[in-house]
Amino acid sequence: MKIRRILATAVAAAVTTPAVFLSAAPAFADTKPSPASTQQPASAEDDSDGDSSLKELQAAVALAQKEYDEAVVALDKALTASKALGKPEHPLRAAFDGAAKAAEDAAAAETAAEQVLAAAEQAVKDLPEGAGEQEKAEAAAAVTTAEEALAEATRLKGEADEELAGADTALKQAEAAAAEDLDLAQKAKEAAAEKLDEAKEELKLYEEIGEGCEEDDSVQVALSGPKTVTAGEPAVFSLRVTNASDRTLDLVNAYADAVRLPLPGEYVDEETGYEERRIAVEWSSADVLEWTPLTEDLDSIEVGKLAKGTSYDVKLRLTVDADAPAGRGVVFSYGDYQNDDESCGIGSGYADLDFGILAAKGDKPKPTPSTSTPAPTTTTGGNTNTTQQGGTSGTPVNGSLAATGANDALPLGLAAAGAVVLGAGALVLGRRRRAGADA
Repeated sequence: MKIRRILATAVAAAVTTPAVFLSAAPAFADTKPSPASTQQPASAEDDSDGDSSLKELQAAVALAQKEYDEAVVALDKALTASKALGKPEHPLRAAFDGAAKAAEDAAAAETAAEQVLAAAEQAVKDLPEGAGEQEKAEAAAAVTTAEEALAEATRLKGEADEELAGADTALKQAEAAAAEDLDLAQKAKEAAAEKLDEAKEELKLYEEIGEGCEEDDSVQVALSGPKTVTAGEPAVFSLRVTNASDRTLDLVNAYADAVRLPLPGEYVDEETGYEERRIAVEWSSADVLEWTPLTEDLDSIEVGKLAKGTSYDVKLRLTVDADAPAGRGVVFSYGDYQNDDESCGIGSGYADLDFGILAAKGDKPKPTPSTSTPAPTTTTGGNTNTTQQGGTSGTPVNGSLAATGANDALPLGLAAAGAVVLGAGALVLGRRRRAGADA
């Protein structure tokens, strides 16, 4: 997706050129979903820019569709050309078939000439002892004639074989060229299809974000956990989701993601960068006792109904890849809500917490779920009135740092990577429609 590629590129710039991140911070805020209902244009120019963005995405889809259609036509043409080479009426195929027949006839003629010569030579041998000079001369002349005929037949066969070899080479070259054209056309179609899918996905994301919910501070999140994590071993963090509004929220969800940060001087390109640094995150609670992985298909933590002023505690289990090098990581979370009256909101406060990553230990025991920290206990429905348990959280409810995912506790490089996680959160949210939209 374009948003993720932009964020990954910005992280690369932040690692190598810190000043770039400072200037790019507002751009990260722009990637956070902001619904059409809350986007009041400051001027006609701003409104025009929004329309322009939509039109640009629509134009990108139209262009990608055109290129895909052209690729389909080109592939069909290449396939037709390849199949045509196998048909007898194709000029190259006809030339080959004709040359093959001529070579076959020439070979037969040479064989016949050889037989005539053999018979003439045998006739000379079979002359009786009393044969006259005339008879001997005629037999010798027959041998000479047969030799000349064989020489001519051999010459013609050589020409026919040469003609056949040329026709065969021309046909094989054409077949190889057709196969290469077909392969290129197939790859071009696949690339065009991928480009079209990406364009459609970006347009869909833009449209879905436009149908999103208002941003407010009804749902607040806080994170706490260990200062270091060992690669290959699970580490448990605590997430508290709080209803800070003045009413019960009917359906609350929380989202969490984690990522390894680039090493000093490490380059992060726009195509990889994020996914290969992603840290596996699982969650559990008093209501969901089993560790449940957060994936693209199952991307939310099910909080459910949350009364005003109450909180819901979640355990997050992070597992860094065992082969990951020592470095730093960050875990990120935010929440949203949906009500039965179709009102909804996106939490304006983002929590992020950085930690050190230690290289895997040698001969370490393989972790098992039975050794993991148990899920926290909560009252019925997952709600509590307790306060945050230990640790600190970068969870400003308002302000530009919350919008960019960069807080005062994070060094510049960590803040840049946090922005990537924020972008991932925007993508997750963009994939989801509010409940009323699908009802």
